[in-house]
Amino acid sequence: MRPSVLDPLFAPASSLPGIGPKLAGLLDTLLLPAGSQSGARVRDLLFHLPSGIVDRRRRAEIATAPEGTLVTLELRIDRHQPGATRAQPTRVFAHDETGEIALTYFRAQSAWLEKLLPAGETMIVSGKVEWFNGRPQMVHPDFVAPLAEAETLPLVEPVYPMTAGLSAKVLRKAIEAAQERSPELPQWLDPEMARRHAFPPVGEAVARLHAPRDPADIALDGPAWKRLAYDELLASQLALALSRQRMKKAPGRALGGDGARREAARAALPFALTEGQEKAVAEILADMGREERMLRLLQGDVGAGKTVVALMAMAAAAESGAQSALLAPTEILARQHHAGLSRWCEAAGLSIVLLTGRDSGRARAEKLQRIADGEVDIVVGTHALFQDDVAYHDLGLVVVDEQHRFGVHQRLSLTRKGRAPDLLVMTATPIPRTLVLAAFGDMDVSRLEGKPAGRKPIATVAVPMERMGDIVERARKAIEAGDKLYWVCPLVEESDKSELTAAQERFEHLRKVLGDVVGLVHGRMSGEEKDAAMADFKSGRTRIVVATTVIEVGVDVPDASIIVIEHAERFGLSQLHQLRGRVGRGDKASSCVLLYRGPLGETARARLEVIRDSEDGFRIAEEDLKLRGEGDLLGTRQSGMQAFRIASLADHAELMEIARDDARLTLTRDPELKSERGEALRVLLYLFGKDEAVRLLRAG
Repeated sequence: MRPSVLDPLFAPASSLPGIGPKLAGLLDTLLLPAGSQSGARVRDLLFHLPSGIVDRRRRAEIATAPEGTLVTLELRIDRHQPGATRAQPTRVFAHDETGEIALTYFRAQSAWLEKLLPAGETMIVSGKVEWFNGRPQMVHPDFVAPLAEAETLPLVEPVYPMTAGLSAKVLRKAIEAAQERSPELPQWLDPEMARRHAFPPVGEAVARLHAPRDPADIALDGPAWKRLAYDELLASQLALALSRQRMKKAPGRALGGDGARREAARAALPFALTEGQEKAVAEILADMGREERMLRLLQGDVGAGKTVVALMAMAAAAESGAQSALLAPTEILARQHHAGLSRWCEAAGLSIVLLTGRDSGRARAEKLQRIADGEVDIVVGTHALFQDDVAYHDLGLVVVDEQHRFGVHQRLSLTRKGRAPDLLVMTATPIPRTLVLAAFGDMDVSRLEGKPAGRKPIATVAVPMERMGDIVERARKAIEAGDKLYWVCPLVEESDKSELTAAQERFEHLRKVLGDVVGLVHGRMSGEEKDAAMADFKSGRTRIVVATTVIEVGVDVPDASIIVIEHAERFGLSQLHQLRGRVGRGDKASSCVLLYRGPLGETARARLEVIRDSEDGFRIAEEDLKLRGEGDLLGTRQSGMQAFRIASLADHAELMEIARDDARLTLTRDPELKSERGEALRVLLYLFGKDEAVRLLRAG
């Protein structure tokens, strides 16, 4: 049950005075993520923070008022001059000791204006002064009051992100009403920590942000904003730590035997492991050798050799007589993992089987029987691995590839098939440390630095779209020389909203020019069609494949040495880096051509410069976080990566580290959150919508 102290904050926004159905609908649009089922609540208004301020403290006189700057004038109103037609503005002339000014209003009713600015009165008027035909004017002043009421002038006012149809005045009134409803909340921060960071109490922080007296009051690095950001990060880290605690609670077991299978697997590899791989293998085997469950993230750049590390872990599980499941996000990737591992598994005496949603009938039944009987050491597949009818003989290790495609909440369900199996998660998306903590704060992390021996650098160039003809001609020469190319387009078909070249159109264009060596792969194809197209490309029946970003993750054609990315300015840095990683996998010198449509904005130019100058995925990811913010870094908002509404991972990185340590230490001392601070932290979890974490507590 949600603590009753929060009831006023979880009341619908429509329960506040003055908010009818129409306004409630506008607030839902403004305050809630797209597709949200519930309506906006009082809490959502409190957490809708200003994006800037209007500062009216600058007093001026007409003659010296700087143009285009917000100023406050003290004026004597002289006369009203209505426009000759409805289309012409009404001008209200006023003066001070230094000169005359026209206050200009379009489509205003005369009676209303005469009441607002009575002739003969001295008024306080605030707005931007502009010079028109050598004379000063102020169009639609944003604040007007009689001199006697000057004290009522809000000198500093917050400016909020808005939505069409909603006025700033109405939104401010709604936020004020929400503040009046706010209860006194318990203290969930460690008092010493709050003092060290000069964090105000939570109620005071909210009040200061909504009634700033100075730009510093709403600064992201100011005490009020940082206080609320820390609360949000702490709730998130506490939820992840509770998930970790729950997964660690189920008794694990030590896995790993005499090392014979691992040695056989090593002997089967045509290369020696890199230093980075050896280090990662050692960390993973140490975890597997303990009685408690492994929860580890293996982070490696494109082509760093994560699959081989996973193979060593799966061989160690097999030495204990346990099975491993390798879960991939797409069927193309699952088939590729199966093909890649099969040759090594055979040499190491490990049996491996592929299970996907495409298996049916007798073939599927036979595979399921072998898995249930324990005849299979490694099962590779998509989500089909965790359907109800799949029973394992003894599942000891679950390896998940590209975890961010699955999401945090699915980790628990992935490991319910076995007796508390170990969990190894792999990602080829280099993620900055703060984002690792946000998405994987419940896991230990191994980072695979460096590339396997023999990997060639990839020459990267940025070319404007106007030179498309040159690039097509270069592609023709490359194909004649025996090369294979990827050609990536951002969309499947032309849409009204976008002028991006569609993969279908580019495919037809290249086919006309280059002939039937051109293939096509996109997300709307069936699994069989994609497989057939990639098989043609691999075998050389086609030499160039036009693709959407379905080829972003893991597709492996070692003799493809050129990739052309159209509209490179539309992609994020990490995505460009992932796409570039499709080449440079064989022994040929490889290149990446970034086709862009100018003129480039500042961010797009910075992005292309970074990708041109660096192949270090971790550096690229850090730059991407600075350029784009966290929302899009892992592909999409639905990538299992939570979006924060107050905290900014680029600006509050150091708070994330502190929140993680705070959460873990708290649960070590008070695993069930029963202490006085523990009870207050339960309130925090509910306040930030982490109800699932509280359910984990109850489930024990």
